[in-house]
Amino acid sequence: MIIALTPTGGTPAEQVHSQLRGLITTGRLAADERLPSVRQLASDLGIAPGTVAKAYRQLEEDGLVISRTGAGTRVSRTATAVSQEVADAARALVEASRRSGLTAADAERVLRAMW
Repeated sequence: MIIALTPTGGTPAEQVHSQLRGLITTGRLAADERLPSVRQLASDLGIAPGTVAKAYRQLEEDGLVISRTGAGTRVSRTATAVSQEVADAARALVEASRRSGLTAADAERVLRAMW
């Protein structure tokens, strides 16, 4: 799983949540695909298990994953990916925003203003 934490990307829980959300909504994690256990992902990232558990709980509240005791956490069957066109446009917006020195909040404001 490709998740990387940065010192400026928000709290570790926010970063894990955001990156997993992105992987699910872009279709890189498919419906029914199993996520790493809380302990495994925490170990891989060098963070506390409670931090990963918090991110997983938020993803569950978002309706993107389902957690079952003994069966782990899987991508929800109802989680839908955005089209490739939308994912490509979002990626282009992120890249252009970074080149221009904008924050994610700035880029979001621009997007909302155009909506």
